[in-house]
Amino acid sequence: MSLTAALAYARHGIPVLPVHTPDLGGACSCDRGARCERPGKHPRLRHGLTEASTDPHQIRLWWTFWPRANVGLRTGVVMDVADVDSPEGWRGLRHVLGGDTPAGPQVRTGSGGRHLWFRPTGYGNRVRLLPGVDWRGAGGYVLAPPSRHASGAVYHWIRRPAVTLPPGPPRLRELIAGPPPPPAGGPARTLTHPDRYAEAALDAEVGRVARAVEGTRNDTLNRAAFALGRLVGAGLLDEAEVRWELTAAALQAGLGWSEIRGTLRSGLTAGRRQPFHTPPPHAA
Repeated sequence: MSLTAALAYARHGIPVLPVHTPDLGGACSCDRGARCERPGKHPRLRHGLTEASTDPHQIRLWWTFWPRANVGLRTGVVMDVADVDSPEGWRGLRHVLGGDTPAGPQVRTGSGGRHLWFRPTGYGNRVRLLPGVDWRGAGGYVLAPPSRHASGAVYHWIRRPAVTLPPGPPRLRELIAGPPPPPAGGPARTLTHPDRYAEAALDAEVGRVARAVEGTRNDTLNRAAFALGRLVGAGLLDEAEVRWELTAAALQAGLGWSEIRGTLRSGLTAGRRQPFHTPPPHAA
């Protein structure tokens, strides 16, 4: 059944990948078993998403080795997906859409949430686009029917795809795009109480990283490193202290050393290039 579905998705141009499967007790088919943090939700392939394929011969080989594999679909090629995982997320998404229910395909996920399919926007993934809503775009993937959730529930169609997918409404696309970057050479933000601001910002960002849940941790760390990097660039924070504090918080949240190092390096570097401006000292 999973093979039939995988081949059908591939015929429509959607790259497919085999994903681990939970057993009847909810333990993952990966080596971690019951200790896996994402049972039935991560790729079986060594190189993950980059190996997703529409080649029917390759797909048949995969499902010959793993006949019970869940079906993963690469997003950003044929479709982007709004991943709604709570009633709060559903209400928030409908509010953004002006109270309308999107007309496109919908999947009931194994956890009771929804996947809503739209035409590709060209944007990448957005974690916590809204409370309870993630966006899966370029570089992402979702599980598709008839995949099975760790709870035992099966992903199934609420509304199957038609010939064409709906575009993302303008308000939704604006939310996905996010605010524009500051203009090069333009005026930078001025801090009126820089020392107090920097101290409060460090405490707030460290707390945010430490409390980040799985699926948001790397993005939260990257945003924190960028924000604090701007203060480092302005000479308001010591970079070594920022690295130490964010590393400790990220380890507490459950991130690994290599992931932390890479994220801190890129986030801090980008932030230092856009430093906050502080007001000149008052003349005596």
